[in-house]
Amino acid sequence: METNATEAIRQNRVRELRENRLMTQAQLARKAKVALRTIHSVEKGMNCRMDTKRKILLALGMRFEDKDYVFPSLSELSGSGEMPRPPQQPPHFS
Repeated sequence: METNATEAIRQNRVRELRENRLMTQAQLARKAKVALRTIHSVEKGMNCRMDTKRKILLALGMRFEDKDYVFPSLSELSGSGEMPRPPQQPPHFS
């Protein structure tokens, strides 16, 4: 049985992308200029503001247009059961 708290939790790729870049949560938080607690919550699947998503995407070296790959919507998750496709162009790393 799912509770409202469980329904609010969403899957995202922040942890996967952060670990692929060999970054700690603290490093990502500093680079994104958000609190460490925010990164922890986002990786647990909690929702966040669009501005926070933008900061995290940019700190990971991704474009804002890649937000649906990193932060898929509930309809994308429940519709096909698959995560959205990765970006067509490889992300630009600076």
